[in-house]
Amino acid sequence: MARVVRLATPPALRLVPDGVFDAFGWCASDELEWRAPDASWDDATPIDGSDPARMVFVTRPGAAPFLPRELACLHAFGLGLTDEDALAPWAIDDATDELYAHRVRPGDALWLAADNLNALFWGLHDWAHFHSHGPFEQRAWTELQCDATALAWLWENRTLVPLAEAAWDRARRDVAVLGRARFAGERLALDEALLEAPRLQALCAPPGD
Repeated sequence: MARVVRLATPPALRLVPDGVFDAFGWCASDELEWRAPDASWDDATPIDGSDPARMVFVTRPGAAPFLPRELACLHAFGLGLTDEDALAPWAIDDATDELYAHRVRPGDALWLAADNLNALFWGLHDWAHFHSHGPFEQRAWTELQCDATALAWLWENRTLVPLAEAAWDRARRDVAVLGRARFAGERLALDEALLEAPRLQALCAPPGD
């Protein structure tokens, strides 16, 4: 038994400088199909930069044959997966490049399996990558945009997930720690205002709101 949830993933405002992406929002994001086993949601997993356990993008039958693949059941459990293919977890960058090169909408090719907050956050982070192509030459800035977009989408869907405001804010603070480390690694300073709660909560607001 699985929950099937269509998460709203509306286009997000760009926070990063010109040139970080060469095709920001090349494909307008709209929703992400997310599946998780019934009664197994865990919102206590920290977002600490470790590999997200029990998360994988499952490929739709016949879609995107150019994507590197592994068996989905090796990474996602409790969903009745058997011989379904999934995007190889090491191939997120490849998928970002290839979906853009072939102009394949991510939603036409993939759905997300994830049963915990860390996994869902990184799935949404990767979903942001898939919709905005870039050369990945400015890693800290590239990841900041995807972090911010993922947090904004978690906020948008907090009732559906479900995710309490306190758990969302804990995730936001965890993500800020990772962002500071990336910027420090490139001898840059992170503008903390970019990850303040009110700014993230409004990141997907329609113009004029």
